[in-house]
Amino acid sequence: MPGREGRILVTGASGFVGAALVRALALSGHSVRAATRDPAAVSFPAGVDVVAVPDFRQRVDWPALLDGVDSVVHLAGITHTGSKIDEATYDRVIYGASAELADACDAAGMRRLVFVSSVRAQSGPSADHVLDEEDAPHPSDAYGRAKLKAEGAVRSCRTPWTILRPVIVYGPGVKGNLSGLIRLADTPWPLPFASFSNKRSLLGLDNLVSAIAFALREDAAARETFLVADPEPVTLAELVAALRAGLGRPPRLVPVPTWPIRTGLAMIGRADVWDRLGGTLVVDSKKLIGAGWRPDPDWRAGLARMAAAAYRHA
Repeated sequence: MPGREGRILVTGASGFVGAALVRALALSGHSVRAATRDPAAVSFPAGVDVVAVPDFRQRVDWPALLDGVDSVVHLAGITHTGSKIDEATYDRVIYGASAELADACDAAGMRRLVFVSSVRAQSGPSADHVLDEEDAPHPSDAYGRAKLKAEGAVRSCRTPWTILRPVIVYGPGVKGNLSGLIRLADTPWPLPFASFSNKRSLLGLDNLVSAIAFALREDAAARETFLVADPEPVTLAELVAALRAGLGRPPRLVPVPTWPIRTGLAMIGRADVWDRLGGTLVVDSKKLIGAGWRPDPDWRAGLARMAAAAYRHA
């Protein structure tokens, strides 16, 4: 029921996920404190307590932020941007700030701490089998290592915690690789993706918001780690076709051998792009679903809505 969680602190509140979560919680009747480095970046619903926080390279006054709060959703950090950020910065902003928050939650007697980690704490950009929570974590970069280290700090606290490991999230307003793919889909050209049969798990923004709300609400989520993804993985061909449907375009996908693309990317030192484009990364969210989470399975409609929203704002 709305209000059961008391006031909820959301860090990273002006981000892609944070802004959607704050809106959903506030519109469901929850009292929300939105912590962000840029309070003017987003128009929050009436009644949301918006507070400014410093860059997490600096120490944060967590006791002040937690005053009057019962639960925390920790989203803030650094976006995964490959090699542009050094390991020490990832460690400070993702691990250091999370460890300090966990200690502050213990001191303040929080009811629940939900830490939004990443599938990259468990795996590199591709995997040769379907991942679940029983797989030993093997992060492949500084971002994933910092997320995994932060998870350890959260698990060590006395506050009842939940750790969520989402895969790549899509929805209106998305940035990064998916935004670039939408721009590519919004062209009249045939695209050489019909032969890409590799599957990847994706996660609709609304489904992630519902998973976070579930973790805040349900005792079954306490002291558990969950992978979070839409129920059905998709191929690149299916993804592009869904985006073009949202843009009012026919799929126009043509079969082209994938090996020249893979070889070309390797020759220019961008094998990492192939791992994301042509690699497989499928996760099984059966643990979270078994605990009671009910995701919307209609990924085609979600991807079409995302593309249509991008077209409207172009």
